Amino acid sequence: MSARRDILDWAEQGRIAPHDLPRALRVGGAHPTAADWRHFVEQLLLWLGTALVAAAVVFFVAYNWDALGRFAKLGLVEALVVAALGVVAWVGLDRAAGKAALLAAAVLVGALFALVGQIYQTGADTFELFAAWGLAILPWALVGRSAPLWVLWLAIANLAVTLYYTTFGVLFGLLLGPERLLWVLFGFNTLALVAWEAVGSRADAGLAARWAPRLLAAVSGTLVTVLAIFDVVSWRGASGGGIVAWAGWLGVGYLVYREWRRDLFVLAVGVSSAIAVIVTFVGRHLVGHEAGGFLIVALVVIGLSAVGTKWLRAVAAEDDR
Repeated sequence: MSARRDILDWAEQGRIAPHDLPRALRVGGAHPTAADWRHFVEQLLLWLGTALVAAAVVFFVAYNWDALGRFAKLGLVEALVVAALGVVAWVGLDRAAGKAALLAAAVLVGALFALVGQIYQTGADTFELFAAWGLAILPWALVGRSAPLWVLWLAIANLAVTLYYTTFGVLFGLLLGPERLLWVLFGFNTLALVAWEAVGSRADAGLAARWAPRLLAAVSGTLVTVLAIFDVVSWRGASGGGIVAWAGWLGVGYLVYREWRRDLFVLAVGVSSAIAVIVTFVGRHLVGHEAGGFLIVALVVIGLSAVGTKWLRAVAAEDDR
């Protein structure tokens, strides 16, 4: 159990007087130290500054589009890419500054591709821009071993697939509807989650950070939840595949994140998904559209939320024993 949770539990039990709680937290080391705050502020400013600088370059070029010639625009972005790579070479990829510089270079490569497309009017579709961008920075993602860079790459890949669908409506020769596109994205993001959990546990600190797989789990869970809701809403005309995939996702997620690698965030995603599907089923098939039906749905939401919260608290309490 953490020192902070210990002290707060003792305070709830009356072992520590309310006026002594701040001093107990300070003496018990439950408050962040000056070094902890300095590290937090350094990381916050580093990554926020990187994102803002990359965005500033894009907005600067866009705002001065008519004032800058084509070579000035291309030269500016290319020079900044080279400068970012120079920082990577100087600092190294083992430090956060090097990973941040590589992320900035990856973002600027996307801006460079967009710039080329706008200046020379290549006729390429938008999905081709994102596909080329993803392929160009893939070696950097492999070498960089950086969670933010991999998350950027996954976002680009998702956008490329989605834009390809909106352009052609087919993928690998198969006609795609919105539901099939969700299946493709669900499969891609779930495979990415599995790969991350398999590799991240043996990787360095850059990929071992838990926020990235949690984000992937949230995306995967949201997609499979929408698929299940599609089946619930069109019950008679649905194949039932969405319900099966959703049930399988919940089952595997429970085993993995309850037994193998306990993660309350992912378990909370599963609880939210279960509430959404169950409430949809109740609202669609068990109650009507009159005022009483909405009251029943509201009571179901409250009841399921209470049960889910109680279960999550019980799981969290197991970590404290």
